Amino acid sequence: MYSTKILLIGCVCAGMFLSIYLRKLTVGGAVCGGLIAFLLFLGTGFAGLLMMAAFFILGTAASQWRHQFKIVMGLAEADKGQRVASQVLANAGVPALAAVLALCFPSQRELCTVLVAAAFASATSDTLSSELGNVYGSRFYHVLSWQKDSRGENGVVSLEGSIAGIAGSAAIALLFACFTGWTPVVAVVLLAGITGNVFDSVLGATLERKRFISNDTVNFLNTLFAALLAGGLLSAIDF
Repeated sequence: MYSTKILLIGCVCAGMFLSIYLRKLTVGGAVCGGLIAFLLFLGTGFAGLLMMAAFFILGTAASQWRHQFKIVMGLAEADKGQRVASQVLANAGVPALAAVLALCFPSQRELCTVLVAAAFASATSDTLSSELGNVYGSRFYHVLSWQKDSRGENGVVSLEGSIAGIAGSAAIALLFACFTGWTPVVAVVLLAGITGNVFDSVLGATLERKRFISNDTVNFLNTLFAALLAGGLLSAIDF
């Protein structure tokens, strides 16, 4: 176990260095991400760690996909999408809290792993639906009124983006299944991720548009919502 931790620390440090070198994360963002990664491993094992890695890889790839097009359309993120610590916490803060709960209550480790999976499923769904929807979407609608709206506005959805979001949630659910097997809980993770993404759009269309909350807050709340929904569904099916 000791040698595994040493190897893990080396891999995480290498990932931190690479993310800084490739300008995917700031130094603060990389340090924050590295600490959360190690915390996830301690609390939920390789399952939580790899789900975080999958979210980061898929989210980064989606953000960089057709980046020049996004620049021309005024949709590209600042600093070429380089993430800072607050953005890392917004997307991975809830999984980190679930990992802490797993450490405090080892008997609930399986439940906490589900919460981690649901949160990352929502974060991945949100990122892919937004980034790829802005590129491939043909018609854009306000999520509440269903009136036509502008590409890239908060709370705006498209069919293409929604499909990408479902695929993102499915990717995390599939990775979760690799560690737990094909049980009804996989469907819970998938559903929680998709619903969390919808909740993100609702927050974007209401509170974020009115500038009551920031995008980081929206991202944190959508992952929290997904985790709580998964926990509620598990209680209903007597997990």
